This record gives sequence, C-alpha cells and structure tokens, in this order.
Amino acid sequence: MITHATAVRRDITYNHSGQQAMLPIALHRLDGTTETTTLVLAPAELEVLYAQMDRALGMREAAAGHPA
Repeated sequence: MITHATAVRRDITYNHSGQQAMLPIALHRLDGTTETTTLVLAPAELEVLYAQMDRALGMREAAAGHPA
C-alpha cells in the first residue's frame, strides 16, 4: 500500500507538443520501499498546483513570522 508521495530532487520538465508538465516523484510504501515515477500535469492541473504551492509558501512564511 502506498502511504505518500514526495518530489524527487530533479527538474520538472515540460512537453510542449503534449502540453504536459512532468514532475518526478517517489511513491513510499508501508514496507519502507519506494518507487520513482512521474506525475503528469495538464495545463489546468499545473495552474492549480502553482496556486496551492504559492498558498503553502505563504503559510510557511506566516508561521515563521515573516510577512507574506
């Protein structure tokens, strides 16, 4: 069973002809094993992820006492 996914420290790529962003991720299992795969994002999904990451960074800065 997969418990969570984390970003892999490699660059995201963008396929212009397919209009997809590809983010390398690692899937983590209950038994401690991991598997590297790719999260494929369509343009609309990429925009949503961008907005969510921007909010998360703002929350992190606010929690650290830095103005957003």
